[in-house]
Amino acid sequence: MIQKVGYYLGPTERAEIERLHNGGAPVGVIAERVGSHRATIYRELKNGYTGAVDEYGRRVYSAEVAQAIFERNIKRRGERAATA
Repeated sequence: MIQKVGYYLGPTERAEIERLHNGGAPVGVIAERVGSHRATIYRELKNGYTGAVDEYGRRVYSAEVAQAIFERNIKRRGERAATA
């Protein structure tokens, strides 16, 4: 199991998710290996889908896509207008 630092999944966890998911591992196994809840993995897979499917009809996950979306979302948090 990967030791998580902090609250968010990092590039190391995302790379492990990519390796396991694209290798055909079920979500339960991925969650156990990464040390997160299954719901977290389902959300992460949704964020990192590339739009492509493999030869078995499974959607392809990319750690790079997921990390870019995560970074964009974190950056956007500071751009919200204050309501007064």
